[in-house]
Amino acid sequence: MKRWLLLGLTLVLATASARAQEEYPVARLLTRFKFEQLNGGIVIIKATLNDLKDTLNFILDTGSGGISLDTLTAAYYKLPLTPSERTVRGIGGVKSLHFYNGGILHLPGLTVERLDFHINDYEILSEVYGIRVDGIIGYSFFRRYVVSLNYDTQEMAVYAPGSYAYPRNGFLLKPTFANIPVTRHEIGDLKDYFSNFYFDTGAGLCVMFSRKFIDDSVFLNPRRKIVTTQVEGIAGKITMKLSVMKRIKIGNHSFRKVPIHIYDDSVNVFNYPYLVGLLGSDLLRRFNLVINYPEQSIHLTPNTHIRERFDYSYTGMNLYFIEGKVMVTEVHQGSPAEQAGLQPGDIIFGINNNFSNNIQQYKNLLQQEGQKLRIILFRNNAPMLVELKVGTILR
Repeated sequence: MKRWLLLGLTLVLATASARAQEEYPVARLLTRFKFEQLNGGIVIIKATLNDLKDTLNFILDTGSGGISLDTLTAAYYKLPLTPSERTVRGIGGVKSLHFYNGGILHLPGLTVERLDFHINDYEILSEVYGIRVDGIIGYSFFRRYVVSLNYDTQEMAVYAPGSYAYPRNGFLLKPTFANIPVTRHEIGDLKDYFSNFYFDTGAGLCVMFSRKFIDDSVFLNPRRKIVTTQVEGIAGKITMKLSVMKRIKIGNHSFRKVPIHIYDDSVNVFNYPYLVGLLGSDLLRRFNLVINYPEQSIHLTPNTHIRERFDYSYTGMNLYFIEGKVMVTEVHQGSPAEQAGLQPGDIIFGINNNFSNNIQQYKNLLQQEGQKLRIILFRNNAPMLVELKVGTILR
């Protein structure tokens, strides 16, 4: 009798397990392909739109609450746009939205249908990175799939939602979700805090804080060196402050002397005091990520970049790729660039022995703090040679 009862119980459990697997199957690999990585850990993936043959460049961005196309890209392909009363709020301001509805995105090995793209101007991002940025892929894509990013091999894998076998040597975060994941971490400088941050793979920096948090708290040591810098947001160029904090802990991993940007958040993008800022890709790229929006989870596995030195360099100038030339657009007062004699409008022809006209390579050279660099430039069509000693944000 007991044997029959045990057999019956086994059959019931097996049936329940089979039903559970039918309801929630194992995540199935749909495609795997290479991505390109830019300065600051920004991920670029290539795709085509609808039946168009041209390959487009998209930034993969967990900090985007939708999916978008560049204004010029939409105009070039004469896509029909629909005005709306919706707005997008981001670093730099608030903008009204137009939409291209029902688009089809073709990734390598995967077609994603019924996408409503909002339209935004990404010309400044194209100038920053030296490649055409045609759009940004965010929540509208992530919510449908499990996405794996391997920064060691520069590979992205996409899975159908389901039970996913995470790597054993990593750890799981359980973000709060709206359209952008919010994670909680321990930070420390003059004082320690547990604080909420946007988890933002589309921000090419380590950590950004709201100026309101810095002003209201006793977090940042007043003896910290603070310099002026510039970043790019949805409304254009934004002046920020750049410094360093003592540490941040992500999972069981502590990072020390971490560069931070301080943003005067006038439109309260961070919803302070609920959030104090964001974590960007230059910090997150030190982990391989499994971004699982269907399960509201993000898994992080330390990779070969985990102990890479942070970028502490400071030149005080901004470079943009404009009309095929690497141009100096801003020079901050008192900066190493000003001391070297650089001026807005200068065209960079070469740095040391590098004459590639590649803005990514030039920026890499300018990240070597303490190094003296020979810069050949053109000013008013006349060649010049200047020497720049790269500064540092470390005191």
